[in-house]
Amino acid sequence: MSSQPQPAPHPSGPVAAGDDALAGAQQLTDVITRLRRALRSSIRSEFPWEALPMAQVELLQTLAASPLRVGELAARQRLAPNTVSGLISKLLDAGLVDRQPDPGDRRTARIALTEAGHQQLHDWQSAHERRLATALESLTPADREAVMRALPGLDLLARSLAGADPTR
Repeated sequence: MSSQPQPAPHPSGPVAAGDDALAGAQQLTDVITRLRRALRSSIRSEFPWEALPMAQVELLQTLAASPLRVGELAARQRLAPNTVSGLISKLLDAGLVDRQPDPGDRRTARIALTEAGHQQLHDWQSAHERRLATALESLTPADREAVMRALPGLDLLARSLAGADPTR
């Protein structure tokens, strides 16, 4: 039997038609928050040493495609350059990234993943994929299918929130 999530009650009473988007946004916010919290805590049961903050993991994920300058990283992550510099400093100390000369401008450096950084990111992603696969297997086939059917829409939503054209 499929258990459909129920909308959260609207604080001011019944939800009017114009409030549907707001009610959906409230429910989505709640689910995303609980999902992120569950992922963070479950990964620590498999990797108790896992201490990389999500902001550092996101930088590693961005750098996996190609080395970037700090300013480029800051723009992509929508963070202040000094915040990214601090995160990069910690990743440098951990040996997960290094600085490389920028071939286009010798005055600047690009940040690149080291082999250890690639391995850490791979381990982190694999652990999350295993956790999610196990959780998906615990769902009924109908609920699992509903989650999988929602992925394209969630991807479009993420693109829209990031300011990208969601149709691309």
